[in-house]
Amino acid sequence: MKIAVIGTGYVGLVTGTCFAETGNNVTCVDIDESKVKSLQAGKITIYEPGLDVIFDRNIKQDRLHFTTDLAEGIKGAKVIFLALPTPPGEDGSADLKYVLGVAEDLGPILEDYAVIVDKSTVPVGTAEKVRDRIAVNAKVEFDVVSNPEFLREGVAVDDFMKPDRVVIGTTSSRARKIMETLYAPLVRQGNPILFMDERSAELTKYAANSFLATKITFMNEIANMCELLGADVDAVRKGVGTDTRIGKRFLFAGIGYGGSCFPKDVQALAKSAQQVDYDFSILKSVMEVNERQKTKLIPRMKEYFGGDLSGKTIAIWGLAFKPYTDDIREAPALYNINQLLEAGARVKAYDPEAMENVKKVIGDKIEYSDDAYEAVKDADALFIATEWPVFRTPDFDKVSEYLNNKVIFDGRNLYSLEEMKDLGFTYFSIGRENIYG
Repeated sequence: MKIAVIGTGYVGLVTGTCFAETGNNVTCVDIDESKVKSLQAGKITIYEPGLDVIFDRNIKQDRLHFTTDLAEGIKGAKVIFLALPTPPGEDGSADLKYVLGVAEDLGPILEDYAVIVDKSTVPVGTAEKVRDRIAVNAKVEFDVVSNPEFLREGVAVDDFMKPDRVVIGTTSSRARKIMETLYAPLVRQGNPILFMDERSAELTKYAANSFLATKITFMNEIANMCELLGADVDAVRKGVGTDTRIGKRFLFAGIGYGGSCFPKDVQALAKSAQQVDYDFSILKSVMEVNERQKTKLIPRMKEYFGGDLSGKTIAIWGLAFKPYTDDIREAPALYNINQLLEAGARVKAYDPEAMENVKKVIGDKIEYSDDAYEAVKDADALFIATEWPVFRTPDFDKVSEYLNNKVIFDGRNLYSLEEMKDLGFTYFSIGRENIYG
């Protein structure tokens, strides 16, 4: 099948590459000329484990193409995916200017029937708006479908190729048949394609992400209670997570969630509720708690250093909002860096993938290290912000030797309390006993 994907950001590039992998002829369109030139030259523009392998393969086998020309990109396409940014506006609602702008551009250049698919995360009612924009100048029939993505950064290729479910919102039998054919190779193991109306599909994405964000935030609140009551959040997590009605995932306490989806989607759903005069109070609490949780360890750090961080050097392990990605959007590390700098501290940081992106945002306000051990050399404390596997079993003898003080502030609960006691570290984590070496 001939497919066009408009937008070569994270979702667009994964979508286009993975559909090419199932034998489709895919053209990805983007207005960023430098990005398109890189992609045409076979240089992948995002970090996502496993994506580079299938990207290279489909470039070589001439199934994956890139262009800045919208008319050229959609020519002959039976399905056109809109994978465009929907950033939060000043009031928290999703900004649809990119989606609706492209929809308007599509109308006069459609040459034959096509299914236009909203792959971006969009508010309820967007499919209707896209349909109206295209219809103004369209000379051929078309359908608009909602097909939200459920990709987790770091495992996006597996999520796409082996989805838990595929959600498709359409009331058109013609579009349904085409989408069913397109996704059939990805659901051969029996996972469902869930067909529903467009509005329900649009709401499903926001509901799923907001529920997961709520689950994370609830466990962080439990962790905060554990600290006051002398309980251990790891024990509570296991006791709760083995209940099959709840499940084990998204129950790890820490310094809050970040990324491109949860913060934006929770905010957008709360705004949608406000627009229909519904007080979605749970989401308000989720946002408030997560904002506080991000910098929860800074007061403890100040207390440890006698209330003054000025002149102290803090090593930070992890800058991405989660491991296996270079995405720093709403990353808790950035919030902590800002507070440390405001307090007069010097920051040395290391992340396996995200340092270049941080440099683009904050420049030389902090120091960037070549490896984890260089970051802790002559530092007064170690702060862990991202749970990269490389940080889980470090050479603690070397860490101890390089640090001026054997103290770790762990925002991701990477280490066991027993291990920290045995090694003689002073260790602060989330929802657990403080260890004093």
